[in-house]
Formats: sequence, C-alpha cells, structure tokens
Amino acid sequence: MPSFARRCPLFLWTIVPLFVCAPAAAQDIAPAEVLFNRGLADMDAGRYEAGCKALAESRRLDPRPGTLFTLAFCESRWGRVATAVTRLGDFLALVERMPPAQQAQQAERAAAAREERARLAPRVPELALSLPPDAPAGTVVIRDGQALGEASLGVGMPVDPGEHVVSTRAPGGTAWERRITIAEGEKKQLTLEVKEPPRVSEPARVSEPAPPPAASGGGEVSSGRRAAVYVAGGVGVAGVVLGGVMGALTFGKKSVVAEHCGAGIGNSREEACDVTGFDATRSASTTGLVSTLGFGVGLVGLGAAAVLYWTEPKQGDRATGAAPRWVGAGVIAVGPGATVIGARGVW
Repeated sequence: MPSFARRCPLFLWTIVPLFVCAPAAAQDIAPAEVLFNRGLADMDAGRYEAGCKALAESRRLDPRPGTLFTLAFCESRWGRVATAVTRLGDFLALVERMPPAQQAQQAERAAAAREERARLAPRVPELALSLPPDAPAGTVVIRDGQALGEASLGVGMPVDPGEHVVSTRAPGGTAWERRITIAEGEKKQLTLEVKEPPRVSEPARVSEPAPPPAASGGGEVSSGRRAAVYVAGGVGVAGVVLGGVMGALTFGKKSVVAEHCGAGIGNSREEACDVTGFDATRSASTTGLVSTLGFGVGLVGLGAAAVLYWTEPKQGDRATGAAPRWVGAGVIAVGPGATVIGARGVW
C-alpha cells in the first residue's frame, strides 16, 4: 500500500473505487486514469509540482470528486496553501450539491476536507494592491498574468506564498513591473507605480516666409529684371553700333560708285558700271542691308530695355496707389520713303 494511503486510511480507498467505477459518459477515462495514477505516485514520492500538474490534467479530462479531493491535498503538500483552500472549498461545495445518498458516501472525505481547510486558513497570505490617486483612468493592474478588476484593488486577496509578479500599464503608456515575495500568513499592502503615457507635443507651427525686403530706392529693380534690362540694352547698343559702322562703310562706297558708274565712265545710264563700280555697288548694297538690320535690332533692344526698366513697379507706387508706368515699343509711322520706329508710354 502507498505511504499516502497509509497516512490517510479514512478516505483514500474511496478515491480509487469512485474514480474507476463512477460513470463518465462521453469523457476520456483511460488517459485521466493514467494521469491520476502518475500524479498520485509523484505526490507520494514528494514530487508535488509534477504530481499536482498530472492530477489537474486528469481532473480536466474527467472531473470526478475524488480527483478534486486528491488535488487539493497535493496543493497543500506543495505549499500552495491559498490554492489548496480554494480547491477544498470547491470540493465541499460539490458534496453539498449531491443527493443525500452520495453525500453519505463522501462523508469521511468531507470531514477531512473541512479539517484541512481549517488548518490551512490561518497560513494563507493576503496581498492588497492599490493604485496611486493620480493614476490615469483605465490603468490595468496585472498579477501573475491575470488582470485584476477594480473591485479587487485595495482588498487583501489570498495568494500562495512565494514570489509574485505585479505590473501596471496606463492607456498609451509603457508597463511598470515589480516582483514581490510574501510569506505564509503575511498580510502585505502595496501601492503600485504607474508610468504616465508620453505627452504628445503640439506640432511645430510653420511660420510663413517673410516677404522680400522692399526696394531701398525708387528706381531700383529686382536682380532678375535688372539682368534682363542689361541684356536687352547690350543687344540694343551692339545693334546701333553695328548699324552705324555698316552705314559709314556704305556711305564711303558712294563716291566710288559715282566715279565708276554712269556719267563717271561716260555712260548715260546710271546703272552702267565698270568692274570697280560694280564691286562697289554690290558691297554698298550688302553693308547697307546690314546697317539697316543693325539699327533695327538696336532700336528693338533699347526699346525692350526701356520697357523692362520703366514698367517695374516701384515701392512708392504701391503705397500711393498711383497708376503704373508703362512703355511700349513699335512702329510709330509708315511713309512712302521711310518707317519710323519708336516707343510710347506713361512714366
């Protein structure tokens, strides 16, 4: 006979017969029986952790009163006094719900359970966990992996002796964790800490870019527009110079044409020329065309430069609301012998 049976002669022999013979429809009895026997052997050998786990699994597969009773005493031997008291209470509540005939069969075990529960009750530790007054609403308290409801806070709750892990987490915050140790019969109160969630900083306001500095002088223009004025003015000056040079060359050819064409060579036809006159006439025609084009480009360039300069809005005009100045370049007049190009506007 196992040593646990010798120490518990009043109820052990009612455990195994009820375990084997009690009906368990639609339940896997064979694995439950194997686990029960292994758990009982580990318990008798002092291997309470392994024995209690095997008995708990056997009860899950086949929840019989005898298995619950044996598991409660295993927890007691293991030192898990709070768990043992709870399981003994579950067993006694189960017996009370049985018919009178079955209660009579469980009488000896019920008496042993009451005696064991009374012996263990003073040894059960109590742990009261509280949150600080300024804890954010919705803060979660976890003890040994189980979340505690608000009603469980600040109240001494039975726990097994040994180490326990408690933690808190505020909404949006990080977890705070602490390990505590409590002895048999000890009553401990602990106010937990809470890590506040990080404050969300307001997004930085993007300042509007400062307006460009106003022109210091009435006639000063922006750098981009000034460059355009310089370019157009340079082209205009170059065109006028080219036109003047080519015009001078054309004028110089006039005397050569007079000496070697028409009356200069004794011919009544003015267009009749010798070789020198013919070359001078052709050269004068070319330089004259280039001179005309040069003067045209020059006048257009100078007109564009004047338009860019005089149509630039000035600071004084903005402040007083004066009408803007403008200049337009183009053909002013066309006659039978000449075309007049110029500029007109308001400034």
